[in-house]
Amino acid sequence: MQVTRDTFNQVMVPNYNPAAMVPVRGEGSRVWDQEGIEYIDFAGGIAVNVLGHCHPELVKALAEQGSKLWHLSNVFTNEPALQLAQKLTDATFADKVYFANSGAEANEAALKLARRYALDHFGQEKDQIIAFAKGFHGRTFFTVTVGGQPAYSDGFGPKPGAIVHCEYNNLDALKALVSERTCAIMMEPMQGEGGIIVPDVAFIKGVRALCDEHNALLIFDEVQSGMGRTGKLFDYMNTGVTPDILTSAKSLGGGFPVGAMLTTDKVSASLKPGTHGSTYGGNPLACAIAEKVFDIVNTSEVLEGVLHKEALFREKLHAINEKHHVFSEIRGKGMLLGCALNDKYKGHAKDIMTAATEQGLMCLIAGMDVVRFAPSLIIPDEDIIEGLERFERGIAKFIANAE
Repeated sequence: MQVTRDTFNQVMVPNYNPAAMVPVRGEGSRVWDQEGIEYIDFAGGIAVNVLGHCHPELVKALAEQGSKLWHLSNVFTNEPALQLAQKLTDATFADKVYFANSGAEANEAALKLARRYALDHFGQEKDQIIAFAKGFHGRTFFTVTVGGQPAYSDGFGPKPGAIVHCEYNNLDALKALVSERTCAIMMEPMQGEGGIIVPDVAFIKGVRALCDEHNALLIFDEVQSGMGRTGKLFDYMNTGVTPDILTSAKSLGGGFPVGAMLTTDKVSASLKPGTHGSTYGGNPLACAIAEKVFDIVNTSEVLEGVLHKEALFREKLHAINEKHHVFSEIRGKGMLLGCALNDKYKGHAKDIMTAATEQGLMCLIAGMDVVRFAPSLIIPDEDIIEGLERFERGIAKFIANAE
């Protein structure tokens, strides 16, 4: 059967508007479309393909587990899930892990756990969840309401209640909102979809202190910032602040759908048997692949390499900006970077992304004012250099067409 981009319009629900080209094969940081045209991938499946495309160790793990056991349900446990959970708890603050299929599901579990913990320990009046404007936590109705972007949550009827939003990186505004009714504060330690915003460490420490003062749980959404992307296994390790609950997905599976919620013994006790679940969550196929991703990422070679590659990106992007004067700043950490457009070009991030694609570079946006890069953590330096050369050609063409 021959399919094309036009087939999408015929058979797919129109909630996406994908690129004109259709990728068919990937290897490392390179992708080829139906026409055989090659692209360098700085998008990483939206911060998912942490080891690039078809990493041989992941292909091997997939084949080996695929010939043993795919799915059982949580009527039974399985060895890959236990092994992955053991490694995650050994490497982090957490004592316990809950597996899901995605970041949204991991966040859904975190929010339900926070409410249930508050009910168990403080009573039903302690139900308020505070989150941050321009945050993003998923597309389930609960998580999209907690995420501070009304464009994603409006239009579906009555929303879950007792959820309020605060300006990100504004501790005084948060102090005015938090109270004894607050059961949890949920935040990304670095906002992704909201524009690649790195908050002050003092802000994060202040959030932790407010949670402690008001007996509220601190939830870190590390779906995008976790699994090595900032040069640490998780971004909380850069801040000196430890959350009560942490969520992971995206890079955790290296391209295979898997999510995880990590927490402590004390907090996890509120998810008693029957209070939450997932048919596919923690299935052996997903966990075997995620365990291999973990083994490769959680090494000094990869994590230190992330910081080297960040420096290379920043050096080359600075040179591009010296020539073309498009960006106001380069934001982010490690292999999650945002090129914030200056006043002259604000609102044109998608145009620049499209122009880059036409030059053979896959990248992303984070809102209409930021071009986002979330490539493989092990992308070769030569691919960074060539990819940014293609990016510069896209910028030059965009500027020429705009003028």
